[in-house]
Amino acid sequence: MAEPEIVVANREHLWWLLAEASQLEHMIMCQYLFAEFTLKSADELTADQAKVVDRWRETLRGIAVEEMLHLALVSNLMAAIGAAPTFGRPNFPCRSGYFPAAMQLDLLPFGEQALQHFLYMERPEGMERQDPEMFVPAAPPLEPLDASEAMPHGQEFTTIGHLYRGVERGLVTLADRFGERALFVGSPRAQATPERFSWPQMIAVTDPATAQAAVDEIIEQGEGARGDWKDAHYGRFLAVWQEYEDLRERDASFQPARPVLPAYSRQPFDVVEPVPVITDPRTRQVAEATALGYELVVHLLTRFFTHTDETDEQLDVLVNCAIDTMAGVVRPLATTMTTLPIGPEQPGYTAGFSFEVFYAMGNLVPWREPAWALLHERAAILAERCAELADDAATAHETAAATTASLAAHVPADLMAKPR
Repeated sequence: MAEPEIVVANREHLWWLLAEASQLEHMIMCQYLFAEFTLKSADELTADQAKVVDRWRETLRGIAVEEMLHLALVSNLMAAIGAAPTFGRPNFPCRSGYFPAAMQLDLLPFGEQALQHFLYMERPEGMERQDPEMFVPAAPPLEPLDASEAMPHGQEFTTIGHLYRGVERGLVTLADRFGERALFVGSPRAQATPERFSWPQMIAVTDPATAQAAVDEIIEQGEGARGDWKDAHYGRFLAVWQEYEDLRERDASFQPARPVLPAYSRQPFDVVEPVPVITDPRTRQVAEATALGYELVVHLLTRFFTHTDETDEQLDVLVNCAIDTMAGVVRPLATTMTTLPIGPEQPGYTAGFSFEVFYAMGNLVPWREPAWALLHERAAILAERCAELADDAATAHETAAATTASLAAHVPADLMAKPR
């Protein structure tokens, strides 16, 4: 079936597509992290099984990190055309209607369904592959966008590569129409750079050539370079799936993941269908601390990409605190959650971190000092909550306390919230 053409006739059409790509990359990353967190530890497996599961864990983590790179590259593209990057997104599960019909997202524990879904999401353009039955589209295709429409709306795309080919063509169209300088109006200082993120594949976008390079990097890491997908996300997931199927065929009792359900602290404001809600007090406490850590990461990255008069040192603080909080707070706490019960309403299941969004996320004020005061205040609350968890969060508390101190060094004393 021929893929519908993605229309980009003005800057807002492109802005919409990039905002949608940002949300999609963010949610795909969360899917992979969720599956990683559900994998069992070595003491729950045989020695041979543990080696295989550790290898799968590293694959999932590596691909999730590359999705974070894709999110940053999309943010660079947005900033380059004058649009403020955003990290807001809907809650999981996200079924037909928010994204095009073919793009449905949910949090699944590692296993056959998750791997089939990941392969479907990462499949190259033109490749036929079925999503698991639970993802059967329920909404009709989106109406085509007419080039004469001044206001944008969602457009159909069947693969992630299809979306980025539309972005690619839109960049060329608008550069020809407006002129390169008039299209790429953003400040170079707003760009994430390979030096600041210690990421050689990070591409600062300032002109058509670097914009094309950023799009190529996203497509080639995900689906592969025009059919060469062995080392891309699709090929790496295919290798994991084949190994998983082989091991399960030899030992049907092999279960590499814990019996995890995505669990929430409350019914999400933007999800209609009932979701598992955590009622176990200890699990709820860990979940709230994890959510605080995740929210802080998002706010730190938002400030980086929309900063004003920050110094180079302060920009480094934002990046390093975001990375450290993700690795030292969110990952260990989210992994701990998968060993804890949801509550008596969900017997036999443990809690998975749902990357819960509690409100439609906005932004901090443009002025640096009050923005940093709020970041410091939130980090201090996170450190308090991690301290209350004691042995369950020793590493998390240490990381949160270090983040709080790093931010405090750049906040005027009179703007700091007084310790409780």
